[in-house]
Amino acid sequence: MFYGSITALVTPFHDNSLDESAFREFVRWQLAQGTHGLVPGGTTGEAPVLSAAERRRIIEICLEESGGKAPVIAGAGSNVTAKSCTMAAEAKELGADAVLVAAPYYNKPSQEGLYAHFAAIADIGIPVILYNVPGRTVVEISVDTMARLAQLEMIIGVKDATADMGRIADQRMQCGADFILLSGDDFSAPGFAAYGGQGCISVTANVAPRLCAQLHNALRAGDFSTARTINEALQPLHRALFADASPAPAKYALSHMGKMRDELRLPMTCANEAAQQAVREALALLEGRGQ
Repeated sequence: MFYGSITALVTPFHDNSLDESAFREFVRWQLAQGTHGLVPGGTTGEAPVLSAAERRRIIEICLEESGGKAPVIAGAGSNVTAKSCTMAAEAKELGADAVLVAAPYYNKPSQEGLYAHFAAIADIGIPVILYNVPGRTVVEISVDTMARLAQLEMIIGVKDATADMGRIADQRMQCGADFILLSGDDFSAPGFAAYGGQGCISVTANVAPRLCAQLHNALRAGDFSTARTINEALQPLHRALFADASPAPAKYALSHMGKMRDELRLPMTCANEAAQQAVREALALLEGRGQ
């Protein structure tokens, strides 16, 4: 159910308010382009600056538009366990297929604290995908802790943004063959798949959903030659979308494509000129390839 190109959806704004019509059209476009899954209200969607009502609304819209055509994994990360539990409960009530929960940031909990945090969220009764991104959260979910968590029925997988290929095999061996391994890094997605990963929760898929879906279709089919060709075409865009703090370059790209306004909420600001130029050049290269 959770595989392939899963888009970490950006959240469109208009005059600092949620742009519901743009978001609805954006989700429709993603599905039409072949996206395999959707993540509303994650960190790429500027979750920390969304109100509770806005977060609920984007999950509702995503579910309405997906209509069961693709799984919806709602963002439910916080450094307050009670808040994550509340968000998970709401996602369950709305009908989301799972929640994506990052390790608590700033607090720097111990491995035992991490286990207790995720176990409490699992008790809500909705499938939980862990998000291990130590570059953002400072703390890392160890493989041993992940293996303990994998024994809980509702802990079903991980979005791994460590870029550590060796870790994938360790997670596979310790967490079991049914534990879902998703890359959290577009750069490493092909290698991740080669080591046994099932897909990627992707930033690039916001901008190039069809190519990202084709990439993961090829990876799932074991056609690494085709996957390599597609990934090489996407590589300049992968780099451009992180030429400034994400999701600023992605929003600039989407505004350039006419999908939404180039608007973020503080403390995030629009992409700088160098990043904008990199995005324009990457889009032009894809257009030149007929993509």
